[in-house]
This record gives sequence, structure tokens and C-alpha cells, in this order.
Amino acid sequence: MKIYLDICCYNRPFDDQSQMKIQLETIAKLHIQSAVRQNIYELVWSYMLDYENSNNPYEEKQNAIQAWKTIAEHYCKSSPSILQAGKNIEKLGIMSKDALHVACALHSKCNYFITTDLKLLKKKIDGIKLINPVDFVREVE
Repeated sequence: MKIYLDICCYNRPFDDQSQMKIQLETIAKLHIQSAVRQNIYELVWSYMLDYENSNNPYEEKQNAIQAWKTIAEHYCKSSPSILQAGKNIEKLGIMSKDALHVACALHSKCNYFITTDLKLLKKKIDGIKLINPVDFVREVE
């Protein structure tokens, strides 16, 4: 099973953990990453993750997140077809960066797009399931 975690998922452990929702999402995200390391799931990384992570002002966080690029089994490069797919997804009311992340996940034939972005989770995209990390763990295990 192929999965794509967006940048907000990778950043979740660095967020303020005083809210139970954030703690649960962090635990689930770390559990998912542990399963990736055990080859239970195939992780996809993309040029969009490279781009957004490079804009992280905290070098320590940036380095911790970037390490997942080498763990990922698949890498999605930019292409005209991905850019066009991103534009089409954007028409569904999805922000441009998020649309490109989803386009990368679709292009890579991911089964799940894992995110903590509430606005994005309200959308439906043919060909991929958008899901919160806690719900992902609940659904697949």
C-alpha cells in the first residue's frame, strides 16, 4: 500500500502538544512512520515536500523531516502532467500547494493521502482517499 504524508503531517510532532487532538495525531503519525520503516507501507516523497520543507525556518526540524526522503521508496518529480493535474485539483477549491501534493500522490498511485489539514480533509478526490493519521490507523489496522 502506497501512502503520501503531506508537510503538515511531517510537522505535527513539532507542534504544541498541549491539545489532545495534536497529541493523538502525532502518535498516529509516528506509528505510521514506524510501519514505513518495517516495510508495511510504501512511502512516497515529492518535489513539493522538498520545496515546502526547504522553507522551514528551523534547520533542526527541516533536517528531521528531510531524512524521510531517503526512507521513501518512491520519489515524484515535477512534470507538466502533474502541474496540469494540480491546476485541475485546484478548481475543486483546494489551495495550489495542496493541489500539487495531491497531484503527486495521484501520479504516484498512492492509496492514501495523509494530512492533518482540516480544510483539505473535507474534500473528495477521485482516485485517492484523503485521511487524518488517526483515522488512517483506525481504518487499516
